[in-house]
Amino acid sequence: MLGKIYDGQFCSIARSLDIVGERWSLLIMREAAMSGITRYSDFQHNLGIATNVLKTRLDHFVDTGLMTRDERGDYVLTPKGRDLYPVLLAFVEWGDRWNAPDGPPGYFRHVGCGEAVHTAMRCEVHGDVDAAEITIERGPGAPDAWVESRRPARS
Repeated sequence: MLGKIYDGQFCSIARSLDIVGERWSLLIMREAAMSGITRYSDFQHNLGIATNVLKTRLDHFVDTGLMTRDERGDYVLTPKGRDLYPVLLAFVEWGDRWNAPDGPPGYFRHVGCGEAVHTAMRCEVHGDVDAAEITIERGPGAPDAWVESRRPARS
């Protein structure tokens, strides 16, 4: 979607940006995932996006497997598309913290109990961790020329 400006990047962030990195993409996904919007006209109404841009983005989402079209022509999130929800929620939490001077415009609550829902960085053994406690280890998809993390060793 961004003209493959990330060719040569092996990073999963860069590959993800090729799919959802354009300005309108995450807003369309927000409407689908968080508001349950499925109709083309509702996306257009809620976002005020140009129809040609909306059609291009929705077609791209279908082509990349984030959405499918149902028998009525509605755009329905696939499991791949629904898996973006935590990413969207992380954006919301970051925006609420740093870009909401009057407070959050909304609160995310668990339907079952009404308590707040948040994203978290978690270790399977120790629970929540801070970003400073995370390091990156070479994976099977890293190229031979990959430079290891330069973060200082922890004591």
